[in-house]
Formats: sequence, C-alpha cells, structure tokens
Amino acid sequence: MNPAIPADCVLPAPARQHSVRSADGSRLHAAEYGPEGAPLVVLAHGWTCSTAFWAPVVHRLSDTHRVVAYDQRGHGRSDIPPTPRGHSTTALADDLEAVLAVVVPEGRKAVLAGHSMGGMTIMAAGDRPGVADRTAAALLVSTGPSDLVEELLVIPAGWRPQWLRRALHRQILRSRLPLGPVSGPSKAALKYATMGPATPADRVEATARIVHACPTGVRARWAAVLGELDVNAGLARLAAPTAIIVGSDDKLTPPVFAHRMVAALSSPAGLLELPGAGHMAPVERPAEVAAEIRRLVAAHLTAVPAERIEAS
Repeated sequence: MNPAIPADCVLPAPARQHSVRSADGSRLHAAEYGPEGAPLVVLAHGWTCSTAFWAPVVHRLSDTHRVVAYDQRGHGRSDIPPTPRGHSTTALADDLEAVLAVVVPEGRKAVLAGHSMGGMTIMAAGDRPGVADRTAAALLVSTGPSDLVEELLVIPAGWRPQWLRRALHRQILRSRLPLGPVSGPSKAALKYATMGPATPADRVEATARIVHACPTGVRARWAAVLGELDVNAGLARLAAPTAIIVGSDDKLTPPVFAHRMVAALSSPAGLLELPGAGHMAPVERPAEVAAEIRRLVAAHLTAVPAERIEAS
C-alpha cells in the first residue's frame, strides 16, 4: 500500500492565480498564497517538478508572506514549448522576468528562491534589469551553474573509467523512457538519486508523484539543456544579496557547486549545508528552507508603507 501524502505536501487554495504570457508567447501558470500586501516571495521549481513541489515551504511561509509559485515552461499547468528553441536558459530568464512583471507591483521587491533548474533560472536572469529591479535578495537551493554531468554522483565518483561514468550520466539524464506509474522500485530509484537516505516514505511518495507527472519529452528536452548548462556569467552579475542551500548528500548538484557559487557571487549572503539531505531540500527539509527565506526577507526586504499596499 502506498503511504499517504503528508498534509503539508498538498498546496493550499491559492489567493489568486495568473496566466502570464512570456516573451515568445508561452503561457505560464502562477499562483499566489498568503495575505495581500505581506512581504513578497517568488519560488521557481526545478527540473521535472511543478508548483506542487514547493507546497511544504508555502505552508510554512504563507501565514506572514505573500508567496508566489509558478510552473516552469513545460511543467505543471504551463505551456510546453512547441520547438527546441523554446527550451533554453534564455527562455527561462524570459519567463522569470515576465512573472515578476505581473506579480511584483511597481515600487516593490521580492525575495526570489529557486530550486535546481529554478536556481539556474535566477542565475540565467542575473543580468536582466527587469529582474534585478524587483529582487531584494535571492536563495539558490540545490543547484549549480555549469558542468553538471562532470560532478554528478548518481554513479559514484570512484567508478572507472571516468569517460564511461560521464557517458552513463548523460544517458540517465536524457533518457526518453517513460517513468510509468509510481511503484516501489521507481520510488527506491528516485530516493537513491535525489533524496537523503533518512527521507520518510511519505515524502518520497509525494515527490515521486510530482516527478512522474512530468511528460517524458519535456524531461528529456530539458535534460539536454542542463547537460550543456553554463550560466556562470549570469551568476557573476547577480547584484542582490544571494544565499545558498545544499544537502550534504545531494548527488545531482553536490556541495562542490555551492562553494563555487559562493566564490563567484558579488554579494554572498550565506551558505547553509543540510546534513543528510539530498537534492530535494524543499521537501526533505522545508523548515530550514523556509527559515532561510524568512532570514533574507528580514534582512533585505524593507517594510511596505501602508499607502503603497492599498494602492497595489
């Protein structure tokens, strides 16, 4: 019998929803949670996920924050790009800029948090004035800027020869085999590759349902983009104070990336390593992720005057 999904892994009813048009015409689904006028937080999820992935963090923030989560293109309720050109880090940056233009009122700013491909989105948009002008601070969770295949630990680092290890990692990432229904073996594989060994079965179940819902073609096309990823230039141009979270057992974006990013940032705002956590920190350790977002809000997001809240 499959374990029940934890209550905090189910999104609450949104206060407001949007259909946002990006630069190439793609429609993106976005939803807002929490009190209007409260400090703004915008969440971008990772590869093969959706807004549902952020549910545990939304539950922990939406009592005192206005939290916005959006589906990356091809994921959740957002449009699937019809051509290969629609799958690029430029398109992801376009999407983030379009979402911020809709959900962050004139004169206000938000704290941005991106997990995995969501963090890469924030880095890709590092030189966008339309993003920078609306960003008070950023949090990069379980992510990296380049050389992902080189550092993957799904197949252990000691495995030889290295060229074959890299080739196998590319094959794993780009596989077009359908994941099929959520099952015991599929959950075991997902947990091994993406989550810490102590992750409870119900959180593995919740994560598996989200990942298995991603269309096979979407998964493969974005894997190809991630296999050639290089957003180092955008990372270096991120002007907002930026903090980083990584799990000590993250096999997809190991801690080596976190240390490289801290060194490259112009305004580093802290590095938090979560002992025993894997790649899915917002589901595995939502309390710590939410606490770090709250810290960035308190430190970098100024209070909104009452008259501005009423005007928005």
